[in-house]
Amino acid sequence: MMKSQAAESQQLTFVHHLGQAVVGFVTLAGDLTLFGLRMASWIIPGWPRGNVLWPVMYQIGVLSLPVILITGGFIGMVLSVQAYEQFALMHMESQLGTVVNVTLLKELGPVLAAVMLAGRVGSAMAAQLGTMRVTEQIDALTALGANPVAYLVVPRFLACFLLIPLLTLFADGIGVLSGWWFSTQVLDVESFYYWHHSRRFVTSYDLLSGILKSVFFGTAISLIACHRGFHSRAGAEGVGQAATEAFVYSFVVILGIDFLLGYLLMELYPILWK
Repeated sequence: MMKSQAAESQQLTFVHHLGQAVVGFVTLAGDLTLFGLRMASWIIPGWPRGNVLWPVMYQIGVLSLPVILITGGFIGMVLSVQAYEQFALMHMESQLGTVVNVTLLKELGPVLAAVMLAGRVGSAMAAQLGTMRVTEQIDALTALGANPVAYLVVPRFLACFLLIPLLTLFADGIGVLSGWWFSTQVLDVESFYYWHHSRRFVTSYDLLSGILKSVFFGTAISLIACHRGFHSRAGAEGVGQAATEAFVYSFVVILGIDFLLGYLLMELYPILWK
């Protein structure tokens, strides 16, 4: 009898925690949607002033270039190393450029660039806005008659929306060059065949697919980071947790968006490109 009651209690506890998780997820998704709609209502009337937008674009775009270039460079070389061993077993080393460049442009370039930017840009935005929430600077803006969403969120969203695809192009470009350099100078792949096969199999659709994904990634990073910062709890622990949640949530959403868009673009390829 006691064992039966204990088992029933454990089942109820599991159901209780499961219900809490579902309700929390639905609440968070709804709150994030409303936050995004509220932000969009301030974008439609007009863009923010230059003295507000340009410093944010500098922080997000220019200062992110070093980490993006380093990331793209290592992605290209890592792909070359990993693919060469398999291609060498089939005596197809000359085809190495195809798999490196297709994988880089369609998947790893946009995804890893977005993950790096979620860590650098997303966490920083969440920490900045969380600190402003804790120190009541956001409340002070409201008291002065300024809308904090229009003044703080919209410039960060526009900067991520516009610059993360551009940063992804930089990562793709340096990744293609580093993959070519490592393949030809270290792995002794013939440069002519490397580019010849890349030209045959790498299409504009692959590049456009990666850029489209990066637009969605930038949107997700900015929305999630600003939302977590705006809803930061009090204290240093709350700000740190907001920055952590911004990165973790962004990472999960990036993977989900990558899967959905990858499947959708695969299905649309015969319709749009042939």
